[in-house]
Amino acid sequence: MLFDLRSRGRRRMVKVIYLGLAILMGGGLILFGVGSGVSGGLFDAFSGNSGGSSDNTFEERVEKAQDRAQASPKDAAAWAALAVAEAQMAGVGENFDQTTRTFTDSGKERLRAADRAWQRYVALDPKKPDGAAATQMVQVYAQGALNDPAKAAAAQEMAIAAGQDGYGQYAQLAVFAYQAGQTRKGDLAADKALELADDKMLRDQLEASFKQAKSGQLGGTTTATPSG
Repeated sequence: MLFDLRSRGRRRMVKVIYLGLAILMGGGLILFGVGSGVSGGLFDAFSGNSGGSSDNTFEERVEKAQDRAQASPKDAAAWAALAVAEAQMAGVGENFDQTTRTFTDSGKERLRAADRAWQRYVALDPKKPDGAAATQMVQVYAQGALNDPAKAAAAQEMAIAAGQDGYGQYAQLAVFAYQAGQTRKGDLAADKALELADDKMLRDQLEASFKQAKSGQLGGTTTATPSG
């Protein structure tokens, strides 16, 4: 059977299938952690993989992060922490409909709050990007959340700069960049992903997905002004 992973060839095939599904969803997942140390996908990222944490726990995290950011408005780490806390709050309780796997109005407001905090972080131009927070924000801007590919691409670049630089990360950057109309950036990221991919089957899947993304056949929006 296909998902009997005892065979190396079958393990490779499953990896390619998961990669293809992730890219076909328009970059809305962290490519199932393919090519990186990132585990899980969109909704694991929002819940923070926190197990039995209650809604109150997440609310307390947000309040503490808000207090810290307000007390030290030039502390980039404080704004990153607030962005992450707001993003994780968006995935719990009444903010997220577990049946439809969609964010409610209150959840989307939490996502927008995460965006505002993250933009404060970016404006402070931190010398060393927070890779974990950047990865969280990629999810905030992905399809199924705020659906802003330009900001998703920018956050993905920060994650890569922080050391999360497997072929999966470059592949996702390429898809977001193409969706945002940033063709040159998409081409450069796609080339890097293909350079890092470890076998022909993966490279073929990536090339097909990049071609679709570049031609606008993958999901996503292009509401941002195209740029290089």
